[in-house]
Amino acid sequence: MKKAGIFGLLTSAVVLAACGGGNTIQVGVANEEPYGYIDTDAGEVTGASPEIARAVLQKMGYEDIEGTVVDFGALIQGVNSGQFDIVTAGMDIQPERCANGNFGNIEMQYGEGIVVASGNPLNITSYEDIAEDPDIRVALMAGANQEAMLLALGADESQFVSGNSIADNIAAVENGQADVMVATDATANSAALNNTSGKVEFVEDFTQPVIDGEEQIAYGAAVFPQSEAGEEMREEYNDALQELIDSGELLEIIEQFGFTEANLPPEDITMEDRCNA
Repeated sequence: MKKAGIFGLLTSAVVLAACGGGNTIQVGVANEEPYGYIDTDAGEVTGASPEIARAVLQKMGYEDIEGTVVDFGALIQGVNSGQFDIVTAGMDIQPERCANGNFGNIEMQYGEGIVVASGNPLNITSYEDIAEDPDIRVALMAGANQEAMLLALGADESQFVSGNSIADNIAAVENGQADVMVATDATANSAALNNTSGKVEFVEDFTQPVIDGEEQIAYGAAVFPQSEAGEEMREEYNDALQELIDSGELLEIIEQFGFTEANLPPEDITMEDRCNA
């Protein structure tokens, strides 16, 4: 059972009332289930990442928290331009992103997954399968990790059908514009489960991509402005996040969105490790 949304939806803006005092904080959220998404029935935004942020910000004492749902590719730009104080989307910590965004500590880890046409007519079970067949068209989220992974494995940009949302990419597979959609495992599985057309399916026997001998696991974190104020908030956020991890509350939060203990932050990999990889 998923936890009730903690952001109330107001057109494109979302609002959360937390306990305690403090100034208003602006939060950017990407619409990618189960990391963050709009619960259309309740008119609220929820998901693993916003729920983690809610719990952390409560510990930090914030009372007025306003958020906005934007495209994934607009998150770092938004936090750097001053539109947001923090963005939360389970964003993978990557060196090129670290050059532009001030990442907090790791909140979760996750692998990759794919959605194909029902029956998987092309028998696609890995990113390597996509790279090895130049005729395979692949739908992916603009600005997400999967593009770089596929290119590293030998895929060609001409194979890519880029969309601004998971819904766009699922639709591309449904209508035959693409043969496969790539995303994180949780996103792909959730998208397939929520689809009612009967035209797509999640590939259960998917093989995780391996690049330069290393299995591609992502490590998600919140992002803060590259400023003195952003750094102060990041440090305070990290302290409160560690309290959530140590108490077991972080696991309780992410379990409500289909994640497990295997998705908890690793003890032997840090944000600094990822930024300097």
